[in-house]
Amino acid sequence: MITTAFDLKPDTPWSDTAWAQATEESLADHDTRARLCVATLLPFRDQKPDWEGFEKSIRWMIECGEAAGVEMAFVLNADTGYIFNLSPELYAEVIQRFRAAFPDPKIICGVTAVGASGAQFRADWYHPHLDIAQTDSNAEVMIMTSQQLNALDTESRRDAYFEIAEHITVPALAHALEPAFVPWATPFSPWLFHEIANHEKYVGGKISTLDEPHFLYWAAMCRDLGLNFAPHSGDDFGIASAIKMGLPLLIGAGVSACPLICQARKLWLSENYDPRVYKLFEAFQSLEDAVFRLDDQGSAAAYKHSTAVVLQLLGLIASSEVHPDCPDIRPGDEHARMKEALIRPLRIADRLGIDGFQLA
Repeated sequence: MITTAFDLKPDTPWSDTAWAQATEESLADHDTRARLCVATLLPFRDQKPDWEGFEKSIRWMIECGEAAGVEMAFVLNADTGYIFNLSPELYAEVIQRFRAAFPDPKIICGVTAVGASGAQFRADWYHPHLDIAQTDSNAEVMIMTSQQLNALDTESRRDAYFEIAEHITVPALAHALEPAFVPWATPFSPWLFHEIANHEKYVGGKISTLDEPHFLYWAAMCRDLGLNFAPHSGDDFGIASAIKMGLPLLIGAGVSACPLICQARKLWLSENYDPRVYKLFEAFQSLEDAVFRLDDQGSAAAYKHSTAVVLQLLGLIASSEVHPDCPDIRPGDEHARMKEALIRPLRIADRLGIDGFQLA
């Protein structure tokens, strides 16, 4: 069983390491005030960005964070912000409009491979988004994988992340995916994760996970080896785990369940501990299991539509439209489905006196 970084090789599986044997309970932390990074929804109305709803929903989330004493960052132009459908002009306008309305909060900008084609990887595909995002003075960037980047062998993939980093001038997060999200994705091996975690430009990473507890592996390695790297959970089906381990969340669920997640972070801390936090965990998870439910193809991509419906039901945006070029739309009566999914979290919010979470 591998316990040191020295023994890692590019092809070492997590199952051969001690970090894959760690338990969530062994990593429990009731004292660290970890941040919530909300993958912010870009709402649409009449096939155009609903800037009024965009600002209203963000203002609501800021108030939720302030009420619970939770540090918040806003993730712009990632999947919840339709990054794969945005023109460069709209990508820049999202950042500019956010900053004009909200001068102070940290933003994390999704960065993907613009114009990627063919089999040959090119680091400069990431430059257009980096050039726009890095003009903001209080930004981080999240390097999102691409099919060409993911297809590289492990050592070449490490070199590619390092090459991308040469163009990075702000703190960066590396984003890894399991194949449950896209069939070609492969999560970081322990060797690759350790390499990226030790690069000065990468201060943290996000792992989007459904079928394997990679976030737990990352957390265990970082804690055990004292790595100066912050694992961010991207698991919308296991939100409570990051809260219990005192680690950051970077999730689309942070939009639709924002006041509940913020209050759960508060109530988990030793100074505010309330055992009803476990019921709160169950309540918001039941909602997000419905928001992020898988379709017949095993995809949760239409969560953006469900999220918009929830925000409309809460009176925060006027329309539940998705980006006009986005095909990910729920069939049937999604308003009725989401209204039913809200019954339990609304009840718990009322019992715990959580403000800002009521039907319009």
